[in-house]
Amino acid sequence: MNYWLFKSESDVWSWDQQVAKGDEGEQWDGVRNYQARNNMRQMQIGDLGFFYHSRAEKEVVGIVTVCAEAHPDSSIDDPRWECVDIKAVRPFISPVTLAMCKDDPRLAEMVLVNNSRLSVQPVSKEEWEIVCELGNTAP
Repeated sequence: MNYWLFKSESDVWSWDQQVAKGDEGEQWDGVRNYQARNNMRQMQIGDLGFFYHSRAEKEVVGIVTVCAEAHPDSSIDDPRWECVDIKAVRPFISPVTLAMCKDDPRLAEMVLVNNSRLSVQPVSKEEWEIVCELGNTAP
């Protein structure tokens, strides 16, 4: 299993909207960065991800799972862009902020800490467990 982080602006696509999609999930469309797209191409069904509210909040608020592997992004007529589908698994008991991640020396190498602009990014198993611990949430 691999671990990921999906960033979304809460006024564009929020955790509550993701939860409302239920088991059907929703495609993670609109990504127009090659590195982020390539990360999605590596995902497999069952991989887990953090749902991260970017912009004002800058915090991990929930856990999602990949429910459909990379496929053409239906929001654009351009074969270069692909996306995966994700569905909500559970909310974080306590959100984990970007500041908390930056303040924890165990997360010094985390992509979020070093490249907070990348919208879809890998998370190591160790980082996954630490962030879950910070959020009082079962991994």
